[in-house]
Amino acid sequence: MDNQQVKQLFQKYLNGQCTAEETAWVESWYLRQSTAFQRPDAEMIDRNEELMLNFLESRMTPKKMVSLWPKIAVAAAITCILFGAYLFRASFTNTDTDNTALVATDIAPGKNGATLTLANGQKIFINDALAGNIANQSGVKISKSKDGQIIYEVSDQGTGKIEYNTLTTTRGEQTQVRLPDGSVVFLNAASSLRYPTSFAKAAKRSVGLRGEGYFEISKNKAQPFVVTAAGQQVEVLGTHFNINAYADEKAVRTTLLEGSVKVVPVSAEGSGAFGSQGKVLKPGQQSVFTEQGIQLNEVNLDQVMAWQKGYFRFYDEQIASVMRKVSRWYNVEVEYAGQQPEVGFNARIDKYSNIRDVLGILEKSGAVHFKIEGRKVIVSK
Repeated sequence: MDNQQVKQLFQKYLNGQCTAEETAWVESWYLRQSTAFQRPDAEMIDRNEELMLNFLESRMTPKKMVSLWPKIAVAAAITCILFGAYLFRASFTNTDTDNTALVATDIAPGKNGATLTLANGQKIFINDALAGNIANQSGVKISKSKDGQIIYEVSDQGTGKIEYNTLTTTRGEQTQVRLPDGSVVFLNAASSLRYPTSFAKAAKRSVGLRGEGYFEISKNKAQPFVVTAAGQQVEVLGTHFNINAYADEKAVRTTLLEGSVKVVPVSAEGSGAFGSQGKVLKPGQQSVFTEQGIQLNEVNLDQVMAWQKGYFRFYDEQIASVMRKVSRWYNVEVEYAGQQPEVGFNARIDKYSNIRDVLGILEKSGAVHFKIEGRKVIVSK
């Protein structure tokens, strides 16, 4: 972006009109520049950067300053945690890491996109370039919202014929869909949602999930909403919750943000009623479903919902778990050279950064190194 575009972005931020991605960029930039101008070599900083910083600060109201600086403080604190944790848990080095392998090549982050498969088998490829009403078949309407999200809607025609559509994201894609009842589902990378084109005559609003999705369900006592995912069912009346049901994860995790849900195991055929073996979640709780059953835990909602808010949030997370998330979002293959680092990583990173920025932050721990070869990331100690 040139200076004029940057100024326009700052003005959007000050007016509260930025998207989550733009907000994260501005606050991340502000943190970097504010810190840079306090360094002994500040005179080496580009004069244009200084002018941009002054522009932003000169137009900030006291209220905006108060709201921004706690975020800056949190970002700085997390950076300290990332470094401090390794003073005790990893071999920390104070020398600069050789990032030659990372700088030599880079990979852009994922983006909004998906493939919609209609009931008749027709496939519609959705991406950021598409806007307005791009499909209107069988009651299907696809449009693009003001904040850049792709919205898929269906009109509940009440024909009584049950037809199913499937919305699928590949690795490196995410999207959101508004269902016939007004419920909204956000799909993470490498995920899919199967649902009927009409809920009109159904006893329950039933959908199927693979991968990860965040649900904001419209209330309807007459029609409970049911999500089937990887051997479990979640039944709700109206609530907000997240389900992580990736095939390469060891457990299916359902996290409740608002309202109430019941999680129940089902048979391999998908049959099974909600019974005594189910667990009812309260807000802030997460069910962990494995072959051993269902366990309830209190969780950090910020960590669980980071993917939907536009960032990675790692809290004492092993490198294999970290790299599974990186792999899905950047659409890369991960290979381990030797043993994996046995440390927990703590960081909050903008997921719209290029991959070398994300890996560079993790490398500063001194516990892990990365090499990028095409779309493969090699991890070593």
